[in-house]
Amino acid sequence: MAMTTTSAATADVVRYLDETLEAARFKDYCPNGLQVEGRPRIGKVVAGVTACQALLDAAVARGADAVLVHHGYFWRGENPALVGIRQRRIKTLLDHDINLLAYHLPLDAHPELGNNAQLARRLGLVAEGRFGEQDIGWIGRPDVELTLSGLAGRAAQALDRLPLVVGEDKPLRRIAWCTGGAQGYLEAAIAAGADAYISGEISEPTVHLARESGVAYLACGHHATERYGVQALAARLAEQFGLEWEFVDIDNPV
Repeated sequence: MAMTTTSAATADVVRYLDETLEAARFKDYCPNGLQVEGRPRIGKVVAGVTACQALLDAAVARGADAVLVHHGYFWRGENPALVGIRQRRIKTLLDHDINLLAYHLPLDAHPELGNNAQLARRLGLVAEGRFGEQDIGWIGRPDVELTLSGLAGRAAQALDRLPLVVGEDKPLRRIAWCTGGAQGYLEAAIAAGADAYISGEISEPTVHLARESGVAYLACGHHATERYGVQALAARLAEQFGLEWEFVDIDNPV
């Protein structure tokens, strides 16, 4: 966490994030950028994976001017009525004049700050290409000779959680990955020539596809695989504007 007393105009912060992540070029399931407008200047940012009530309460307790997340609000197909849980979340932000900044696919995809880039750093994966819708999936190789069990061990140590592994132990030459709920990209990873595919979640059909294709699957946790992009982004923002920031990890077993 960087400690400072300076602040920046909210509009300048939003513009910098939008441009850095190239938010406008993505067709996403939600709006990216400023989702709820708060005070006109930002001095302290609380970063987290998801804008749940616990994260908002932590932001209020810490006197944050902005909350920066990967999973924000206003998802496609969602009931837009601000009632119940949705109303309480929005009311918390408005009552305390806190900005909500959310970046979904743009934060997955960024070549340096993104979730996939940050996961690769922690697992020792060298990116060599992209695949899937809007090139969200990544594919490459391990930095040293590695087996499936070795990769699972790396993931357990780096993410502090045991991955669910489908597949027989074998040497891995080509590894594909896409953080979060990207189990639907397994078929694209197979077509791209992967020996193993890493994502956050797993579904019932994923198991059969992995077994029948011979391409191993590692489900390492949606939350666990997406903790790092928002931290890298918040650190970059602090460096650019001299802001104070803190990552608050609201644990999620999924």
